Amino acid sequence: MDIFLQILALVFSVIIALVAGFLISKLKLPAILGWLIAGMAIGPHAFNLLNDGILNATWFDVFESLLECIVGMMIGTELIWRRMKKAGKQILVTTITESLGTFFVVSLVFGIVFYFSDIPLYLAFMFGGISLATAPAPSLSIVNEMKASGPVTSTLIPMAALDDLVGALVFFIVIALVSASLSAGEISVFFIILLVFSPILIGAATGWITGLLLRKTKRPSTSLITMLVMLFVTAGIGFGINHLLSASILNFMLLGMAFSCVFANMIEDRQLYDIMQVMNPIISFGLVVVILNLGAPLDYHLIFGAGLYTVIYIIARAIGKYSGAYVGASLTHAPATVKKYLGLTLLPHSGVSLIFTGIAVNVLSGPAPECASIIQGTIAAAAVINEIIAVYIAKKGFEWAGELHQKGA
Repeated sequence: MDIFLQILALVFSVIIALVAGFLISKLKLPAILGWLIAGMAIGPHAFNLLNDGILNATWFDVFESLLECIVGMMIGTELIWRRMKKAGKQILVTTITESLGTFFVVSLVFGIVFYFSDIPLYLAFMFGGISLATAPAPSLSIVNEMKASGPVTSTLIPMAALDDLVGALVFFIVIALVSASLSAGEISVFFIILLVFSPILIGAATGWITGLLLRKTKRPSTSLITMLVMLFVTAGIGFGINHLLSASILNFMLLGMAFSCVFANMIEDRQLYDIMQVMNPIISFGLVVVILNLGAPLDYHLIFGAGLYTVIYIIARAIGKYSGAYVGASLTHAPATVKKYLGLTLLPHSGVSLIFTGIAVNVLSGPAPECASIIQGTIAAAAVINEIIAVYIAKKGFEWAGELHQKGA
């Protein structure tokens, strides 16, 4: 299939997703659920419109990564320090308790299960490391589509960025320890630091330069062009690093988040508003493509083959996320709605979890292939089942908190 036909297939895929989202929204459900189901339906495991040839194509990887970078602006431009400084401690503490709480609960539950099943206990910690991964795009799309606003929303948005950092750091520490103990190769500290912190450092550096340039611009059109040029420069640096390492390891959503966060804190509110008025429709389109890319690789057949480990994983992770967020919110005296409902908005999972699973399988496939198959089958099935359930529960979380349709109200 040549590039023209692949692009045409992607266009049709987006149209199908938008129609599915519209129909789902008529049932008072978030449109993202329609996008996700459409992704699975037209992906390689079903009708194959959005096939492996497209998903693995270099142009699609570049395009989708750029859109992830743009979607990251939705997070970054909300992280205005003068508005956040009062809630900074609350967000940091809640992120840590929610992340480490999830790791503890999932590791403990699987540790008990594997102890009585005569399965190596290190596998329980690998499950715990993978469970930390949160896919911010689903909850952010609900915020964007349903104009959510309030304490839960304002806590979730910065947490979406910090959660990825903590999750990646814990996961790679676990992988490094397991890998060393199995003598299956060694993941260097440099690699861990590069993977976790490079997007933040690169985005912050280019964002600072962008902020300096934007301070000197007066016309809205000039500001927009300046920002777009620097956005492409930022993404280009990310692509360059991935090319040098022969692997797509940088998180482009974090890259866009750091980039936009820094320049957004350096310019006036009106200038930022003018830029985002143009970017918001592009962000909305980017969310559709990102969710399609999330849904397409998911094999719906796994729903029927899910076993006990999958059920345990989904429930343990949900308990860890909810209880960890509740504890953190309680310790920092957050509003009651944050304590009750924040954890529900953190349940979407796949995306990063599948990347983590692939890394874990590579580490285990040589010395412990039976463990590799357990972790691969469990997480793959959980990604499909959890994502559909989690999107609905996340929407209910915002609804029960009374934050839907509140932006601008």
